[in-house]
Amino acid sequence: MRAIVTGGAGFIGSHLVDALLVRGDDVLVLDNLARGHREHLPDGVELVERDVREPLEDVFARFRPDTCFHLAAQADVRASVEHPAEDAAVNVLGTVQVLAASHKHDAKVVFSSTGGAIYGECSRPAREDDPLEPISPYGTAKLASESYLATFNRLHGSEHTVLRYANVYGPRQESELEGGVVAIFFQRFRKRERATIYGDGSQTRDFVHVSDIVAATVKGAEQEGLFNVGSGRETSILELHELCRRASETEGDADFAPERLGEIQRSVLDPTRGVDELGWRPRLSLEEGLRQTWQWEE
Repeated sequence: MRAIVTGGAGFIGSHLVDALLVRGDDVLVLDNLARGHREHLPDGVELVERDVREPLEDVFARFRPDTCFHLAAQADVRASVEHPAEDAAVNVLGTVQVLAASHKHDAKVVFSSTGGAIYGECSRPAREDDPLEPISPYGTAKLASESYLATFNRLHGSEHTVLRYANVYGPRQESELEGGVVAIFFQRFRKRERATIYGDGSQTRDFVHVSDIVAATVKGAEQEGLFNVGSGRETSILELHELCRRASETEGDADFAPERLGEIQRSVLDPTRGVDELGWRPRLSLEEGLRQTWQWEE
């Protein structure tokens, strides 16, 4: 297929670009390089430096994609709390621009949404039809973007796919971003510094390796609907710190700080629908994924 990947020079996006190229697809990357890096992209891939908040129809008209994988986003929960207008501009208005260009040129959108930030606190692994109660502007913006996709489908009879990602980790993840806790822990171990855990460390997340996220995203182009992309397994931040210590074969304790506004305590996704309808399931265990990530970064 011919695919545009917004945010394609970023953490997840660049891995997706690699996977599409291996398949033999034609790929164009659209990224403003605010968080993405040109060096993440292989030689020969066309990169258009463009902010998704700007009109995109000229790019779509020239490239004529079959699919647009929309991964460009402001993905920091803490930043969304501090700057909600900026978060909404990137995550909501950017999605509207992508939808407008995709509709005009008959391209299907595969939208990377979020699981934990949309569902809010979970009493059990969240299913796609569970109540949506985001407690951060980031989660609200992603939910609004999902609603825009559903509206375009109803209005135009189009078919788009929404993938609600769990917590993604793996090579190329930046330790500067609040969501990259695995990258943060590994950086601290490498520097022989103490990590900081916010709250008491009992808060849980559902961690999925970027290679498994990419596999689900590629399959999303073949289906229409809404799917959780998670492991169904929750791991506390304290447990994660210990697993990262083991993977890095180093020693180090953590300091504790007050929990941060907008963060949830329990987040885990039920991936059953994706397993049944996408034919996808995570391949790497957390332990193996952490080991591979540490070895890649050494």
